[in-house]
Amino acid sequence: MTTTAPAFRALGSTGPRVFPLGLGCMGMSALYGSADRAESVATVHAALDAGVTLLDTGDFYGMGHNELLINEALRTAPAAARDRALVSVKFGALRTVEGGFTGIDGRPAAVKNFAAYSLQRLGTDHIDVYRLARLDPDVPIEETVGAIAELIEAGHVRHIGLSEVGAETIRRAASVAPIADLQIEYSLISRGIEKEILPTVRELGIGITAYGVLSRGLISGHFSRDRELGPGDFRGMSPRFQGDNLHHNLDLVDRLRAVADDKGISVAQTAIAWVLSRGEDIVPLIGARSRTRLDEALGALEVTLTDADLAAIEDAVPADAAAGERYPAAQMAHLDSEN
Repeated sequence: MTTTAPAFRALGSTGPRVFPLGLGCMGMSALYGSADRAESVATVHAALDAGVTLLDTGDFYGMGHNELLINEALRTAPAAARDRALVSVKFGALRTVEGGFTGIDGRPAAVKNFAAYSLQRLGTDHIDVYRLARLDPDVPIEETVGAIAELIEAGHVRHIGLSEVGAETIRRAASVAPIADLQIEYSLISRGIEKEILPTVRELGIGITAYGVLSRGLISGHFSRDRELGPGDFRGMSPRFQGDNLHHNLDLVDRLRAVADDKGISVAQTAIAWVLSRGEDIVPLIGARSRTRLDEALGALEVTLTDADLAAIEDAVPADAAAGERYPAAQMAHLDSEN
């Protein structure tokens, strides 16, 4: 264990330096059932107070709800904390009134339109990192990235990010303008980036902001086999939370719990510490919706994993050990990183 202040990590060679954990805010507005707004705002405040600098959102999280929540949290935070905060925004997802997803729009005119609305909802004059949520198959990535570069020239955006794209797309995007980071799922049970994507971003000096480090709570140590999910909870459709897949995956969590117990830490802290150990160029995003879960996650920064610990974790949860894909088939088809 260590009590030294955590060292900041750079979002690539051209991006900002940030606290080693970021706060993923999606669950405060969408996909995991109802959330308490007051507790959500208090959690953002607690994260900023603890030193967290990177807040991650999407303009389609609750159809603008999440950006407005972040606006409220930053307006009511102490000035010093507010000034340190950096906001990363994903855009491009098209929604219906009922909440369905109908596609992705990465056209340059759409990019600038989405940004204008985000700036208004966030109540700020710039977005720190701006990224297309999923690759638009009908628009070359060069055009989308070029439009964000124009927003940078106009002072509305500071850095360009990418999200869930593969190695070829990353190279094409980086040929147009500097890319700060790639946001992509990475956890003990989602390790696909290690084969080609991670070497590519490291070659190009691009950082990783890793979401899903607890696999939507699946490997948090808090998800039970008999848990009933509420209406609208994404996990009710996620293959890894279904039937035999769920039981298999929770068996892996039980094995990970044995390693955590030997260390005297929680399962969640073990899983987060593992992602932190994968490189100084990786910033895990913690999807905490309460101060209790945030405190637990921050505790991972005090965990030192020895070579023996890492070997025990790998033995408990080998690569490719998870049962089920990370998204339903229809959504997997939209992941350039998987195709």
